[in-house]
Amino acid sequence: MKAVAFSSIFVILSFWPKLTLAQKDVIHQQLIWYGYFFTVPIGEKWSIIAEVQERHFVHPLVQHQWSLRAHIHRKLGESGWEASAGFAGFFQSPNNPYSELDLIEPELRPHLEMAYRQKLNKLTIDHRYRAEARYFHHLNLEASELADGYFIGSFRFRYRIMASYAIWKIKENQLLKVIAGDELMVQAGGTVNYTFDQNRLIAGVNFTFSSALNMDLTYQKWINQRQLGGYYNRDIFRLTVNHRLEVK
Repeated sequence: MKAVAFSSIFVILSFWPKLTLAQKDVIHQQLIWYGYFFTVPIGEKWSIIAEVQERHFVHPLVQHQWSLRAHIHRKLGESGWEASAGFAGFFQSPNNPYSELDLIEPELRPHLEMAYRQKLNKLTIDHRYRAEARYFHHLNLEASELADGYFIGSFRFRYRIMASYAIWKIKENQLLKVIAGDELMVQAGGTVNYTFDQNRLIAGVNFTFSSALNMDLTYQKWINQRQLGGYYNRDIFRLTVNHRLEVK
């Protein structure tokens, strides 16, 4: 219950940036995201998850980001809690799809995470608390190239709540679910101009084909604070395939 109460505060606060968008400098963009998540169980309590994600703009059709992530998870008894640690590499193209600058900026992100799952009959609620450090590559913008080394740009703290509800059971281990959620991200550090970083509202459906394979089709509203002021207001269509290795 404490997790629910704590999360409710975050959800309420997450709507504040959207209420002020009409008074800010806002850039609207449309994107498509693709993701593949592969889970390898190691015994009853441990598992490893590998992720690959590709993100690109719609108009024009150019890359925005692609990323690789791996993290190891451990169930904490029968409490519903799980802990994990991982590392990601992000490769960022310009946020302006019309930019003539052909430079991809690497970013390194180690993270620690706690997750809690609540099951209420057909309704499942997932809470995720993640802390990550963001290391950006030095750039030589005058020469339009990467410089040597990395610097720590910020620490980011993320809370995500996701709910899923089964609306149609086709057969054993085959389900159709509706899913909805919200993720709030705040940041801190010497190079940070704003505490609020971004908010992501998510709604869609999940198709469960078997105990080993399911797919999410979702719409995501992404409100992202720009470093020099104003916001990105992004509409995103997302396709995610989740594949779990079945160990006999």
